[in-house]
Amino acid sequence: MTALHEPAGAARARGGAGGGIVPFPVVDEIARHCTDPAEPDTVHIEIHLPGRPDPARLREAVAGALARHPRVLVRERARGPYALRYAWELTGAPDTEVVSFPPAAPGALDAARGRALAEPPPLTASPPLRLEVVEEPGRAGCVLLFTLHHAALDGPACLRIAATAAELYAGEAGPVPAPAARAASGPAAPPPVPGAAYGRPARVAAGTPGPSAPGNGMTVCELAVPRREPGAPYTVNDQLMVATALTVAEWNRLQGAPAGPPLRITMPVDDRPRGPEMPIGNGTRLVEVPFSAEETGPDADPRELLRRTAERTRALKAVPRPPLGSLAGLLTAPVVPVAVRAKATRALRRAAGPWTSTTLLSNIGRIPYPLDFGDAGRASAVWFSAPARMPRGLTFTTASTGGRLHLALRWSRSLLGDADGARLRELFTERLAATDGSATGGTGTGGTAGGRTAGHGTATDAPATDEGVR
Repeated sequence: MTALHEPAGAARARGGAGGGIVPFPVVDEIARHCTDPAEPDTVHIEIHLPGRPDPARLREAVAGALARHPRVLVRERARGPYALRYAWELTGAPDTEVVSFPPAAPGALDAARGRALAEPPPLTASPPLRLEVVEEPGRAGCVLLFTLHHAALDGPACLRIAATAAELYAGEAGPVPAPAARAASGPAAPPPVPGAAYGRPARVAAGTPGPSAPGNGMTVCELAVPRREPGAPYTVNDQLMVATALTVAEWNRLQGAPAGPPLRITMPVDDRPRGPEMPIGNGTRLVEVPFSAEETGPDADPRELLRRTAERTRALKAVPRPPLGSLAGLLTAPVVPVAVRAKATRALRRAAGPWTSTTLLSNIGRIPYPLDFGDAGRASAVWFSAPARMPRGLTFTTASTGGRLHLALRWSRSLLGDADGARLRELFTERLAATDGSATGGTGTGGTAGGRTAGHGTATDAPATDEGVR
């Protein structure tokens, strides 16, 4: 098995030239089974540059990056009605033009974000990602906005491709990225959380959704990375986890939701190397961090909760497990036709909906690449967002660039409206400030959301550090 849990023989197919066949790994197959046009399974990444890249050179650099990471050059292979597996067909070259340059216009970034949240790249054309170079009149620089289909690859893999494209564009190799953060040795199992192990978790309470529309809503903002107390055992990721739990708990109280059910927050863990050898695809494993109703109540002590959360996340990261757990492996075993397994998986997903985690926090951490595009400049900000499909309906995603934290909240339009998203963003920044070791207040800067919402958050003004973002 490779780091992407590919079947035997798939590693050879990953090697390069077109014509290879790669059976879908477990994560890809489950995502493919549950494809829903009303809730597109997309990941969006936007890289803000101070300048504008040359179109021809950028296209050449992206083409070179795809060639260096041939596992991204795939399309779903046609199959018969009794096929036992989905399979990727490695094409060796793109089927379509990946890079586009929409006309510069007011609101162009909002429009591009809206497309990223509602229009997934097709799985039947290689590669299942696109890049829009977005400019607006009167705004310096540009935004490289990637949209990828999550059934094919994830955010960290796309960032690796973007880093390779930057190196090729600038004509020089970037520094060797530090290895992914590893969990310190911890207990064999996380400490038990009373009432949170087996019961149905709390759901994010419904707000005031707007008119029905495909895709998700989103709001983004820039904050200072919270500081840790000297010698603190927790990481910035733990601070983000506590802020997420307290935000959802407070939101539910404001909406009058019952206070009894515990929260469970899904957290992706990525153990892949970050260098040019990084396996491309869906390479994270998911763990769930529980919180009892008492821990997230109105009188919750953020410092004590940080200590407990650090114990839980350290233990969870240290326990090896399949990406989606053992059941997913059984569901994808090729013993009956894939069409039959697809129906069974969708039915099980509906039945298991009440036990799905409350929300998801995906923290890329400090961006490990300079993303230096030469004459177009180095990335000044990187936002990304994970899909917010029901029954969770809300995701929190973060990354850190230049000592600043870039937060995106994304939600299902059947659960929340734009005003709800703005209020959740405010709650999060307040709860994150409460975990800050400097205990100093300040103001962050806001951004537009899914073409519709603008956001302005509050955070700490004290000098920030990326240390321990993971």
